[in-house]
Amino acid sequence: MHTWIKICGTTCVEDALKSIEAGADALGFIFAPSKRRVTPEQAQQIIRELPREVERIGVFLDAGAKQIRCVVDEVDLTGIQMHGEGDFPPEVYSYLPSDRRDSLRKMKTVIVQEAFEIRVDAYAAVAGVVDTWLFDSGAGSGQTFDWQSARTQLGERQGQFVIAGGLTPENVGDAMSAFKPWGVDVVTGVEREPGRKDPEKLKAFVAAVRRAEQV
Repeated sequence: MHTWIKICGTTCVEDALKSIEAGADALGFIFAPSKRRVTPEQAQQIIRELPREVERIGVFLDAGAKQIRCVVDEVDLTGIQMHGEGDFPPEVYSYLPSDRRDSLRKMKTVIVQEAFEIRVDAYAAVAGVVDTWLFDSGAGSGQTFDWQSARTQLGERQGQFVIAGGLTPENVGDAMSAFKPWGVDVVTGVEREPGRKDPEKLKAFVAAVRRAEQV
């Protein structure tokens, strides 16, 4: 089993290349208020230097369909990730460029709190929109959630479930053991300061994920 690894909050070419060198499958570019925010122009400058096989995910917070379309038109993304209190609006799909809408990964963040699994069912009912779920403890909180309890609440539900929130090289193995995710997503756990990655932490995080796959 190969666990999908996304390194989010990419702000420069150097960090992007270090993440890929460490073994990341995907990089995240934040187009929302954040210390790690980048403009579409900055993101595209970074992406021009990346291998084509690496996924490039744009992260949005309560963004409308037209705003997402504008960024997708300008930036060579392979996926979009929706954060925020609102649903993943169905019109996002129809606003995406027709030649890319089916190939783009469409992720929805769900905050793990009471009855979160009901929200997963509601989003899943919107056919053709969401294909990957990211479970987090809260936007930018840097805190973990109860992985075992969350997995239990999901019951027999299956899907491309990604866990985020407070993951580090030290705890990601425990998170994978408890939740059995399809993928993992990390920001603060591999940084030396907000917006800049630590090469050694990147290597340690990916190595910890690959070790946990063997258990």
